[in-house]
Amino acid sequence: LPPPVRRAGGGEPVAGGRGLVQFVLAAHEGQRNTRLFWAACRAYENGIGPALLTPLLEAARTTGLPEREARATIASAAR
Repeated sequence: LPPPVRRAGGGEPVAGGRGLVQFVLAAHEGQRNTRLFWAACRAYENGIGPALLTPLLEAARTTGLPEREARATIASAAR
């Protein structure tokens, strides 16, 4: 895989990052945690995990996942 494309100034990763956030936003009840974990794993594998922490957290909360659960899921993916 090519390295992720980043905006000038170190902003949000454009290429894979946006797709990962959209993947989480499309989650329905019963798949929210699984989708968040998968997206966070891909983000950390591609070196954009820290940059996507807040966008993934916000996406998870938008789907109805409690913040504490979302943070724990992302932390687990980072390991």
